[in-house]
Amino acid sequence: RSSDLNRCWRTLCCFFPGCSSTMSYEYKLLLENADQIVLVCRNGEKYLTKEGMNNLVVVKNASVVIGKDGCIKAIGPDDVIRNQFSKESFEKIIDCSGKCVLPGLVDAHTHSVWSGDRVHEFSMKLAGATYMDIHQAGGGIHFTVESTQNASEEELFTSFQQRLLRMIRTGTTLVECKSGYGLNLETELKMLRVIERAQRELDIGISSTYCGAHSVPKGKNVVEAVDDIVNNHIPKLKQLALAGELQVDNIDVFCEKGVFDLNSTRRILQSGKDAGLQINFHGDELTPMNAAELGAELQAQSISHLEEISDEGIEAMAIAKCSAVLLPTTAYILRLKQPRARDMLEAGVIVSLGSDFNPNAYCCSMPIVMHLACVNMKMSMMEALAAATINAAYALGKSDCQGSLEVGKQGNVIIINAPRWEHLIYQFGGHQELIQYVVIKGKIVYENERDRKS
Repeated sequence: RSSDLNRCWRTLCCFFPGCSSTMSYEYKLLLENADQIVLVCRNGEKYLTKEGMNNLVVVKNASVVIGKDGCIKAIGPDDVIRNQFSKESFEKIIDCSGKCVLPGLVDAHTHSVWSGDRVHEFSMKLAGATYMDIHQAGGGIHFTVESTQNASEEELFTSFQQRLLRMIRTGTTLVECKSGYGLNLETELKMLRVIERAQRELDIGISSTYCGAHSVPKGKNVVEAVDDIVNNHIPKLKQLALAGELQVDNIDVFCEKGVFDLNSTRRILQSGKDAGLQINFHGDELTPMNAAELGAELQAQSISHLEEISDEGIEAMAIAKCSAVLLPTTAYILRLKQPRARDMLEAGVIVSLGSDFNPNAYCCSMPIVMHLACVNMKMSMMEALAAATINAAYALGKSDCQGSLEVGKQGNVIIINAPRWEHLIYQFGGHQELIQYVVIKGKIVYENERDRKS
C-alpha cells in the first residue's frame, strides 16, 4: 500500500502549485527525508469516522514544503521534491532522517484561563469526595471563580501564556479556550479579552468560547442566571463583535443536574446561536440529561464529556454530524465511567479528543490524552490520532484549514525523534524528549534543546 501511495504522490506533486523548478519563489520551510509523514487524510475530508480513522494516510521517505504564507505547498517522495525544488531557496531546511512528521495536535476542550489552583481538592477526591460534593460545598468552580474575579487581567494573561507555551511543547498547535470562571459579565469579558490578546500575541491557534453558563453564580437562582446571560451577556458579546472589539467563536453551557437543566441549556444555546456563535457544550457528564439529543436538535458543532450518553443520543449525534469531544483525563481523575468511545465509533459518530485542562483536571498533554483514550476507552492508535487532529479541528469548525497535512492547509506540524509515528502515543509521558520540533504556519515555535548535539 505504501508503494502505491508513493506512486500516487509522484503523480500528484506534478500538479501542486509552485512545484515548477523554473520558479524562483522563496519558501519558508523544507522538511526532508522523513521516515514517515502522517497526512491523516488527503482528499479534503472535513472529518473521519471509524473506517477512515483506521486507514490514515502515511507516506514513507517523504518531504514537506511550506510556503512563506505558512501554508503547505507540496508533499511527496524525497527525490521528487528534491528535483522539483532544486533551484528554490528556503528560510530553513530540517533533515528529518530517522524521524516522523505529523500534523500539529488539536485540543478541542480546555478551561485554561483562571487564577488559583485547586491542589487542595485533590486529596479530597482521593478520600472519596465526588465532583458535586466539592461543588456543593462551595469548592470546585466557585473557588476558582472567586480567585479569577479578584485577579487582574495582566495576571490572568501571564499564567495563561505560560500554559499555552506548555501546550505547544507537547505538540498542540490549535486549542479551544473557554471563559467560565467569571460568571458575572465583567469577569467573563475580562477572560475573553485575555484569550483574544493571546490570539494576537502568540503563535498557537485558539478557538475562543464563551462559557458564562459554567455554574449558577452565588446569589442567583437558575432562572435569574439564565435571564442575565440571555438578556445581558450574549447581547454584549454581539455588540462587541459588531464593533470589532471582541471576537468569540463558540458558546458553552454546563448542562448538568443541579446546574443548568435541559430547558435552561436550550434557551442559552439557542440565544448564542442566534447571535452567531457555534454551539459547543458540556453534556451528559455526571447524569443522563439527554444533552446529546438536544445538541443534535440544535445542530451543535460538538458536545463534550458524554460519559452518560444514551443509545438514542449516540444515534442522534451520528445523524447530525455533531462531534463527540471525549475527555479521558477527566474520567480518569474523577474516577468516572469511561465515555462509550467504541459504541460511538461503531454508530458513525465523529469522535474527537480534548484534554479538559482546568484546575480540576490538570493535564494539557494531548499525547497523554491519546494514550489514555487507547488504554481506557479502547480506541486504536490511528483512531486516537485522527480524534486529536482532523476530528478535533472539525469539532472547532477549523478542519478546512487545520488537522491534516494537505496542500493548502496551514503548515502546522510536529517532528518526533522516532522512526514510527506510533511512538507519540506508545511512549506514555515520553513526549518531553520525543518531540523535537513544533511548527506553526511554517514557523518553528519550539525546538527541543535535549536533541541538540553538543
